[in-house]
Amino acid sequence: MEILITGANGFLGQHLCRFLKDDHNVFAAGKGEKRLPFEDVKYFSCDLAYTVAVEEMMEQIQPDVIVHTAAMSKPDECLQQPDRCRQVNIDAISNLVKAVHKLDEKIHCIYTSSDFVLGDGGPHDENAIPAPLNFYGETKLKGEQMLINSGLHYTIVRPVFMYGEVWNGMRSTFLHWVKDSLEAGKPIKVVSDQMRTPSYVGDICKGIESIINKKAMGLYHLSGEEVVSPYQMAVAVAELLKLDKTLIEPVTADTFPEPVKRAKHGGLTIGKAKQELGFTPMRLEEGLSRTFL
Repeated sequence: MEILITGANGFLGQHLCRFLKDDHNVFAAGKGEKRLPFEDVKYFSCDLAYTVAVEEMMEQIQPDVIVHTAAMSKPDECLQQPDRCRQVNIDAISNLVKAVHKLDEKIHCIYTSSDFVLGDGGPHDENAIPAPLNFYGETKLKGEQMLINSGLHYTIVRPVFMYGEVWNGMRSTFLHWVKDSLEAGKPIKVVSDQMRTPSYVGDICKGIESIINKKAMGLYHLSGEEVVSPYQMAVAVAELLKLDKTLIEPVTADTFPEPVKRAKHGGLTIGKAKQELGFTPMRLEEGLSRTFL
């Protein structure tokens, strides 16, 4: 299959390219220079905010599947740079939809959204009514709505708090910040009153591959099943790597005056994905072992 992965320089994008490239012809698209360490993935430098650039790239690739992971995903930055956020999180989808209508409406469009489209009171299933608490969530929800109304073959995937291995050319993650801080003997404060269902990135890749193979359409929640706080995740990293967990101080979200609101009780339930996709996420302990060992 010819698969186009947007946002290919990002965390999920790079992992997807690595995961899918042995069984499919994978084309990677990102803004700027290629940061992927894989030689057998053809890379296109493309700003998805420009309609003509997107149409030209699509014409060259002729994809069977598009996995759209490109996003401006830091909520604080989205609030501070709203115009850029709209370009990346909304205009890009609009341009992809236009290009698919022009090229071939049979293309399967898979969009990685976010649990941030939902409000508090989680974990949520796919029937939960969207109620984003911040501008980032609003833009991701707008992207979902554009696909739903596009008339195309689409799948929306919502992951939560992704973690996993990083390599050169990839931005570090929260868990790697924890590891590096503890190895340096640096005390850190980590939020203990925001609950999530963190997602090991390898599981997300498997879930997306299953969606591709089964041609599954609609909305799927893909995440881990354990409801934990960032503090509990940080402690688990310390215990796994035999680092000093007394350096980790549990604090409430009020300790960090953030410009955007985040859910206290977030996370997702994954019964639909387990039943329809055979999705079986690993436990946090195993995911952390694969991340660091």
